[in-house]
Amino acid sequence: MCMERKELRHDRHTVTLPTDHMVFSPKYRGKILVGDVALALDGISRKTCKDLNIEIIDMAVNVDHVHLFVKYSPKYSVSYIAKRIKGRSSRELRKAFPHLKEWCSKSLWAPSCFHGSVGHGWEVVERYIQNQEKPNAKSLCTGSGLKSGV
Repeated sequence: MCMERKELRHDRHTVTLPTDHMVFSPKYRGKILVGDVALALDGISRKTCKDLNIEIIDMAVNVDHVHLFVKYSPKYSVSYIAKRIKGRSSRELRKAFPHLKEWCSKSLWAPSCFHGSVGHGWEVVERYIQNQEKPNAKSLCTGSGLKSGV
C-alpha cells in the first residue's frame, strides 16, 4: 500500500501515523447505549476528540459497546485518550439522562478497554466497524433490561 502524504500527521518535529482501534463498554456490559443516549455519546465523543485534535476515522455506538478508530497525536497515550472520552461522556451522559445515574452512580464505563494499534490495515478495521450492528436511534432506553448483560 502506497502511503499518501496527507495521511501522515505532520507536527513541528515529527511525521507520524499513530492510529488505534478502541473498544469500551458500559459497566456490566449494560445495553444502555440506545436512542438519545447513543446520539449524545456520539456527539460527546466527537467533541472530546476535536478538542484534543484527534481525528475520528470511524465510529460505531452499539447497545453495549463502542468502537472508535482514531488518528491521534503522539503526545497522547491511547490510555489517556480513552480516559478523557470515557470520563467526559460518563459525566455528561449521567447528568443528561438521570436513569443512567440511578443505574451506575459513580461511573458509566467498565474500567477495561481494548486498544489495537492499526498501522496500515485501515480497510480491515473500517469494514469491521461499519459492519457492527447500530442501535435504532428512535428506540428509547426503558427501565427494564438496564442491568442485563453481565
